[in-house]
Amino acid sequence: MECAPSSTVRPTSLALMSEQRDNGIDSGGHGGGSPGGFETLAIHAGQTADPATGAVVPPIYQVSTYKQDGVGGLRGGYEYSRSANPTRTALEENLAALEGGRRGLAFASGLAAEDCLLRTLLTPGDHVVIPNDAYGGTFRLFAKVVERWGVEWSVADSSDPAAVAAALRERTKVVWVETPSNPLLGITDIAAVADVAHGAGAKLVVDNTFASPYLQQPLALGADAVVHSTTKYMGGHSDVVGGALVVSDPELGDQLTFHQNAMGAIAGPFDAWLVMRGIKTLAVRMDRHSANATRVAQLLSAHPKVTEVFYPGLPSHPGHEIAAKQMRSFGGMVSFRVSGGEEAAVRVCDRARLFTLGESLGGVESLIEHPGRMTHASVAGSALEVPQDLVRLSVGIETPEDLLADLTQALD
Repeated sequence: MECAPSSTVRPTSLALMSEQRDNGIDSGGHGGGSPGGFETLAIHAGQTADPATGAVVPPIYQVSTYKQDGVGGLRGGYEYSRSANPTRTALEENLAALEGGRRGLAFASGLAAEDCLLRTLLTPGDHVVIPNDAYGGTFRLFAKVVERWGVEWSVADSSDPAAVAAALRERTKVVWVETPSNPLLGITDIAAVADVAHGAGAKLVVDNTFASPYLQQPLALGADAVVHSTTKYMGGHSDVVGGALVVSDPELGDQLTFHQNAMGAIAGPFDAWLVMRGIKTLAVRMDRHSANATRVAQLLSAHPKVTEVFYPGLPSHPGHEIAAKQMRSFGGMVSFRVSGGEEAAVRVCDRARLFTLGESLGGVESLIEHPGRMTHASVAGSALEVPQDLVRLSVGIETPEDLLADLTQALD
């Protein structure tokens, strides 16, 4: 293995820094001037034309090492692709811009990003508060891996800032939330919980996967770190696995960069390129996901075989007002419970045709799954166990009438 670089200075993509500034995008990865709209940043941040060829799309630098101009003479800061790769750098600058942060980091998966963050923020004896409806993989990471490091964790209803406050301990270093949450679409008041966490000297981490930075920007609301599974809405096409972290604090960014290199679970150049390609259409896709999901949630709310619908866009949702305040729209995820229990929920999943039975979410195609037996099987028997009559939908961008017809026949 190659040695880790001693410096925390970040390389820039091969597009010249001066060219980035001329386009209103600084080398730290966020909009410095005009243009600065979200859609513009999604297409241009970190991705100015290649100076060698004029290519408007960043190349895939499928390379492990780089020619040095003498010992220690690095071109653009690149020496070894675990430490940095120009394609990954372009993505990381883009991620920071979209979340309004100072440092973005791209990983091989969302859980790899979480692992790096936790190893950076925690030491044995520390305590973490996690939500009572966290993603099953996050729960497994805490219960089966982090706990073995000597880190303690407890569960709280993150939709209630008072419940989070009651769960804090003397050695609480991190409060972890998902909003909207997976799979029950719970909503956390990010600003309120940030105040609770910071009052106890803890950092607030927000998993922003369900919302994406187009719909919600937790750093602006007081979060210290944002986590993404870029597999989902950021990639958007069910063809790549990846993860990301974005932070505003430069010192924390340097620490994460060191651990990213030291631990090595980085995004490969082709994966980074695929995520960048997906991000270019993130805004228009999220608008359609949200519009379709709203119609699906309304249909389900009126169906006699549906006993409960979880979608923050419904006025009946307990977190609707907070979601409306901190989100641009309400996203593409809908969960619902059906009469008849677990077997009835499984039958709905089996009967769907346009909704593909499968795990994951955030792609252009609609997916359906049974969380209790699939994505959240790891929380069975715990305080995070999900209802067995629950069905989760990732509503895609197909013709909405076709989606409604498919759900109707699956329920009937």
